[in-house]
Amino acid sequence: MLPLLNATERRELTSRLHHTLDKALCRRLNAILLLDKGHSVSSTAALLAAGRSSVRRWLDWYQEAGLDGLESLQAGRRRRLPYAHITALLKALTALTPTDFGYQRSRWSTELLAMEINRMLNSTLCASTVRRWLPRIGIVWRRAAPTLHIKDPYKAEKMQAIEQALSQCSHKHPVFFEDEVDIHLNPKMGADK
Repeated sequence: MLPLLNATERRELTSRLHHTLDKALCRRLNAILLLDKGHSVSSTAALLAAGRSSVRRWLDWYQEAGLDGLESLQAGRRRRLPYAHITALLKALTALTPTDFGYQRSRWSTELLAMEINRMLNSTLCASTVRRWLPRIGIVWRRAAPTLHIKDPYKAEKMQAIEQALSQCSHKHPVFFEDEVDIHLNPKMGADK
């Protein structure tokens, strides 16, 4: 049925069989080697727990394209969107702010990034896809930590006035103060890059 493989082809198939981690490719390589040793399609199918039609199909693939014909296809769906182009665009967009594009926001969200990319490329990129691709290109998405870092330029003068008032404090001249700062302990914060 199958013309005998030459020594180079047999060595190549055997080497590939021993080094592959792909179980499906291993079965297909075994089938070709068994057929080369003189096994019938039926006995090869029985030994590999495969259908005869599968063994015939693998044989056709090998005869048409050689070892490349037996290689497994990449798992999952093929990408419909230009991944490299979009990830480069994502890096460029995150280097800027949404206000540079006319949005009234200080930070990017995945929805806003998807909207801007869709506008630029006339595509249908989803926010969930953007969220999935960001870590792959080294952009980490994390929650902002609420901290207060506003420095008062008049703090020294205010502290001096407070200390002077406290030093002159008495029953006739009491010192009262009121806190004028309202701090929200749980403000609404968006994600940050």
